[in-house]
Amino acid sequence: MRFGPILSVLLMAASPSLGQMRVDVELVLAVDVSRSMDFDELTLQREGYAAALEHPAVTSAFGMGPEGRIALKVFEWGGPRQARVLLDWTVMEGPADAAAAADTLREVPVGNLRGTSISGAMEIAAEWIETNAFIGTRRVVDISGDGPNNQGRPVEVVRDELAAMGIEVNGLPFMVKAPGGSFSIKDLDFYYEDCVITGESAFVIPIREMDRLVASIRQKLILEIAGWQPEREAIVRWAGDTDCMIGEKLRRQWEWN
Repeated sequence: MRFGPILSVLLMAASPSLGQMRVDVELVLAVDVSRSMDFDELTLQREGYAAALEHPAVTSAFGMGPEGRIALKVFEWGGPRQARVLLDWTVMEGPADAAAAADTLREVPVGNLRGTSISGAMEIAAEWIETNAFIGTRRVVDISGDGPNNQGRPVEVVRDELAAMGIEVNGLPFMVKAPGGSFSIKDLDFYYEDCVITGESAFVIPIREMDRLVASIRQKLILEIAGWQPEREAIVRWAGDTDCMIGEKLRRQWEWN
């Protein structure tokens, strides 16, 4: 059996150590800070994650599993291999841990990174999950973003590698602005459903209004920690009609013009 570049390397380094701490969930929050997002949006997004972590419903969820704790890492991403760590792996057991983590998020200066590589963010998150000091009952990567993958390896290929490693991927597509940029697409939520997420409990929560940001992030965290799925709206559309290479095609058109 042949594996992709991430999987083949990490399988050799993935044997558990007796010193690893058991947690209910190893959760990586991968936050898009590409240049299509302005400073106000970035600031609101950062505060949204901090405020959601501090909410009592989220801090209560930390103790819902048999281990009574989760491990959390938060980073911002842009193009391939571009990552800015906001919070390194931290054990979360209650309100005090959440408050400290939220303070850490607020301390890091807000800024953009160049490019949009969802696949690159997924690769980095998988590496961190496979090499950390925890053994999680579930392993989850949450990807937020306001556009399709347009750099790095094809997102479907990387998604399938994470699926083979038993890593769940959820999506938080930002759809506040009407599509109008060079790399924008109309149905970003469908793109995330068809091309990005993976796992039995995987889900997508689209953000269509910025005033719903904090509530949506809070809902997403509770669902991810508990391993639940949100209720899905019934939407009629053609099955399998999403082009998972649309971002790369739009980028090539932009480069040729």
